[in-house]
Amino acid sequence: MQIVTYPHPTLRHKSQPIKRVDANLRKMVSQMFELMYEAGGVGLAANQVDLPFRLFVANLQSDPEESEELVFLNPVISRPKGLEEKEEGCLSLPELYGPVKRPETIQVTAYTLGGEEIQAKLSGFAARVVQHETDHLDGIMFIDRLSETEAMVAKDSIEEFELSFAGRRQRHEIPPDNDILQRLLDLEHQYC
Repeated sequence: MQIVTYPHPTLRHKSQPIKRVDANLRKMVSQMFELMYEAGGVGLAANQVDLPFRLFVANLQSDPEESEELVFLNPVISRPKGLEEKEEGCLSLPELYGPVKRPETIQVTAYTLGGEEIQAKLSGFAARVVQHETDHLDGIMFIDRLSETEAMVAKDSIEEFELSFAGRRQRHEIPPDNDILQRLLDLEHQYC
């Protein structure tokens, strides 16, 4: 398992709700936390590691000793209030940052790996992380939420990611889109 970078097709794949949790899925979640910590992130969505599942992991301090490890299965965001603009980055777009406007306060409903329901009202940084990761599950990246001006600023960096991806695909390091889609559909049949 590894973090995929833009414009990998799984990043635009709309994730499917999970209906079954087993030992293998728990292992995947554990690996997601390891990758997130190695990359210095605070959240990581399943499609960022080439999985089609509606789940993400988060640790607001990026340190299991300092803060709680959170797993969100099938998250739903509601009751957005306020608006604030803050800089965001993404582990699938390393070293690219930009200001993104998001609701300041949200309600999230999700499930843990143990099947317990999570209902929380979040604000500030926690709300931003949950919104950013939930966007991923819908195939939306923070660059899609940049203003026109900020998108122009990010254009060269985005083109570099696209060129790098094309080169890796040309060297057969990344399979064709049809192969990726078939693997995602096979995984969906197992868990969704």
